[in-house]
Amino acid sequence: MPALRSFDAIYRGAFPAYRQRYEPEGVIALLSGLRPGNPEGYSLSGDHPLNWYEHVNPKPSLKRSHTLPTGSDGGGNHIYNEILRELPRNEYAVVFPKLELVRLQPRQVLHEAGDSLRSAYFCNTGIISLLSVLSDGKTVEVGLVGKEGLVGLPLIAGFRTSATRSIVQIEGTALRVEGDALAVLLRECPRLERKLQQFSQIMAMQATQLAACNRLHEVEERLARWLLMSADRVSSASLALTQEVLGQMLGARRSSVTVAAGILQKAGLIAYTRGDVRIMERAKLEQAACECYGIMQRQVKVWQGQAD
Repeated sequence: MPALRSFDAIYRGAFPAYRQRYEPEGVIALLSGLRPGNPEGYSLSGDHPLNWYEHVNPKPSLKRSHTLPTGSDGGGNHIYNEILRELPRNEYAVVFPKLELVRLQPRQVLHEAGDSLRSAYFCNTGIISLLSVLSDGKTVEVGLVGKEGLVGLPLIAGFRTSATRSIVQIEGTALRVEGDALAVLLRECPRLERKLQQFSQIMAMQATQLAACNRLHEVEERLARWLLMSADRVSSASLALTQEVLGQMLGARRSSVTVAAGILQKAGLIAYTRGDVRIMERAKLEQAACECYGIMQRQVKVWQGQAD
């Protein structure tokens, strides 16, 4: 899937008037249309050059259930990634010209286990799963990433290969950064570095909890937990998922997932049709989920309270 044009190329190539303002102060001014105070996402003012960027690189078409609820500024330009949204203004100027907006298609593999990591992805919308792949081809999910994070975390520690398969489960968009560029950004942007270090710890905690979950809990409990985690990351009660995908994520047979989904549906907690799962009773689904969901939620909340 070809990448969309980079912000840097747009600034330099399409707007000669901005070339003389391409020092940090000028880029900050250029990005001033991004309103970090807007809780619904960063929006760009109508005459902002990045609206032209969206014109020449049309916004990917996403199913309505996979987009976050938001007001429109007329240009449809929003950034949902929570790490990028929390950067201070001086770091915007350094980070954003290095990013490329890319579409994420269902079942698209971003990294294969053992592959060289050439780039990382700030997930903007959609869901990306991290899978442990065994020699017989069987897989089980060891991590789930949405708008809260980044895929390609080994690069943060200076590692250049992937230990897991990164695969798109629900379509969306991401902001891609080259590995070498990310290494430079980490040296120049302390806030970005800190946020990525914190997210690395959250993912490590998630992986250990999922290991316990997959070993100790019944399929219907794990299914409820996975649906809740996914809904949190897309801010939607409707998830475009098949039983085959759910089985791969849970490390369970498809027949086991069918039975588990049937139990939850009979209880009125979800509605399942081919390729789509809708959460009907969120509170009751939380009760049906194993304790792992609550454990992870509480730990993240504690750490967020401790973060600077």
